[in-house]
Amino acid sequence: MKTLWIAFATATARWRALRDAAPGPEARVEPPSARRIRMLHAGEQGQALVEFALILPALMLITTGIMIFGYAMNNYLQLTNAVSVGARTVAISAGITKDPCAVASSAVIAAAPGLDPSLLSFKYNFNGSTTSGTSCSSSSVTSGYAGDLSSGNNVTVTATYPFALSVYAHVFSQNNAIFEASSTELVQ
Repeated sequence: MKTLWIAFATATARWRALRDAAPGPEARVEPPSARRIRMLHAGEQGQALVEFALILPALMLITTGIMIFGYAMNNYLQLTNAVSVGARTVAISAGITKDPCAVASSAVIAAAPGLDPSLLSFKYNFNGSTTSGTSCSSSSVTSGYAGDLSSGNNVTVTATYPFALSVYAHVFSQNNAIFEASSTELVQ
């Protein structure tokens, strides 16, 4: 035990002598205990990179899910707002138009610039008469579907839009997610 103490005292005295004699940082000498601690931590240099590589897939999955949900919500809100605009437009066009379906569909398409018009499909209910498509032309404003637009009755416009779930250019479902929005207005 005494020899160990003498060796430690000698090493410490040598280190202090070198430290005190060293003029600058290039001649600085570490104590033996600092060298051992540095050697113990030498194997941790890539730890942060390994942790980042392990968490990156989960982080990308969460970020992608948030972005896709935001895109889907944007499409749904555009569709809902556009259908409401279409129903209001038809409700105030009673006695003016011969083709209420064309009025509604063009109003919906104009109110939803972020949606592909070719993918929209429409259904209408004019005072109990149901039809679909983008045109339901009548010969006059008092006959056919235009004639069903009498003051005090309801008009319902329904539109559907498919949402293609695609992640990193891979389409998972072309027809599984279909957004549908409906709005009923009182004809003026």
